[in-house]
Amino acid sequence: MEIARKINPEAQLGDEIEVKVTPKDFGRIAAQTARQTMMQQLRIAEKAMIYDEFKDRAGTIINGVVKREEYGNVIVDVGRGEAMLRRNEKIGRESYRSGDRIRCYIKEVRREMRGPQIFLSRTAPEFMAELFKMEVPEIYEGIIEIKSVSRDPGSRAKISVFTNDSSIDPVGACVGMRGSRVQAVVN
Repeated sequence: MEIARKINPEAQLGDEIEVKVTPKDFGRIAAQTARQTMMQQLRIAEKAMIYDEFKDRAGTIINGVVKREEYGNVIVDVGRGEAMLRRNEKIGRESYRSGDRIRCYIKEVRREMRGPQIFLSRTAPEFMAELFKMEVPEIYEGIIEIKSVSRDPGSRAKISVFTNDSSIDPVGACVGMRGSRVQAVVN
């Protein structure tokens, strides 16, 4: 309180007093070091935020935009970060150009030294199950249950479905009128 009264004699307990202090050893190199430290901490915090955002989304479908292709792997912009669609997780006959919109299954999210790594898949059987959940409301609501999925990515696929409700035909619900729901998943 004594120091505050020297600066401002009318200061009371609880008042805020601003005092500009310039350290004598705070030169150009020290300022640059402080700036680099702050930027590094910001990058670490940003990487942690991206990992926290995507770790809970593993096992879901995400939309993204193709950025580039490196050594057969496709780099996809998924909003706050980048994800990788490895060449062994791509469907063989598909080709991607920069700027293409793509829908993928988030297979794995890992925390690594260079930042969070998000791995995508278009060949995983779970990808097809998630597409059917999005297209068939009975599966989404839990009335129809997907028992298993088998597929030869890019050419054919089979799913087995089951329901306890005798008034619903599970296969017919998944196929849709004239195959409309299956066609939506194929497209």
